[in-house]
Amino acid sequence: MAGATAPVSPPGAAIRPPRERVSSWPLVDRIFYGLCWATGIGLCLIAVWIVLFMLSKGISNLSLHLLVTSPAASLHQTQSGGFKDPLIGTFIVAAIGIVIAAPLGVAIAAWLVEFGRPAWLARAVESSIEMLAGTPSVVLALFALIIFSQGFLSFLSQGAAHGALGLSFFNAGITMSLLALPLIVAVTREALQQLPARMREASLALGKTRATTTRHVLLPAIRPSIASGVVLGMGRIIGDTAIITLVLGVSLTNEPVGHTPVVGYLRGTGSTLTSYIYNNSPAGDGNSHEKAYAAAFVLLMIVLALNALATRLAGGGQAGTDNGRRRVRNTLLAYARGGATS
Repeated sequence: MAGATAPVSPPGAAIRPPRERVSSWPLVDRIFYGLCWATGIGLCLIAVWIVLFMLSKGISNLSLHLLVTSPAASLHQTQSGGFKDPLIGTFIVAAIGIVIAAPLGVAIAAWLVEFGRPAWLARAVESSIEMLAGTPSVVLALFALIIFSQGFLSFLSQGAAHGALGLSFFNAGITMSLLALPLIVAVTREALQQLPARMREASLALGKTRATTTRHVLLPAIRPSIASGVVLGMGRIIGDTAIITLVLGVSLTNEPVGHTPVVGYLRGTGSTLTSYIYNNSPAGDGNSHEKAYAAAFVLLMIVLALNALATRLAGGGQAGTDNGRRRVRNTLLAYARGGATS
């Protein structure tokens, strides 16, 4: 229409450039853009296929009886029991590993980001964490066998006390913590680096030390990120097989040592769902393929639940960030009033 003018943006509004059409890109860029889409869709299809395959195989063979009965050695499928002990063993190993890896990983990440002195030691720690992240679990298992078979560590297992291999839940959990440690360090470190500098400056301006600032201001602000790192670490522990086979043993049932209720159980050998699945798979000797599928389905559901929880914790970042900022503001106000001590 004659005399019409283009709409005027309100003052202060951000002016976004028009979106560029993919068809206007160079040919090479369009090819790689299509490959990226194809790769992403292909990965999604593979993941969906795995879940649907295990769903069909697992549900058809899963029953409540399998979850509440212990395994038994038998050539007949109907007489070989369930996988109660491996299920319990899975959670025991994950708990031991996370109890060790979580505080250690958070402490290492906080030290690297907020202190990092001396510089040579910080570089050495960073290199060690990167090396752990890339080391195959079977190598860690072999290293653990050598270490835990020493006599001075015989209190962790019965075998080391008699000159044999140091196999126990204690040793397996300690070794598993090395798998979760790089994940927790990486997630915590990234979250700390994303915090605005004004948080540190406000606390330091109130006369608080860097250690107090880290403990009372920064770490509470990234609790959702720390929790997501811990959950991802648990998933990494639960899915490993090499360490379980070499450091925990291949017994069907969990075998405690002595009569001490908890310590004796943890010093004994046992199995987890991963070793149970391997032993009963077509490549193993258990001759219980149907139960291997059922156990694999349960393990997959546990891992998917942990991943969903990690996504929820990380995805609920806005609420978590708002809560974290609120806690930081309250903490700083308390510091200003003298309500907190260094």
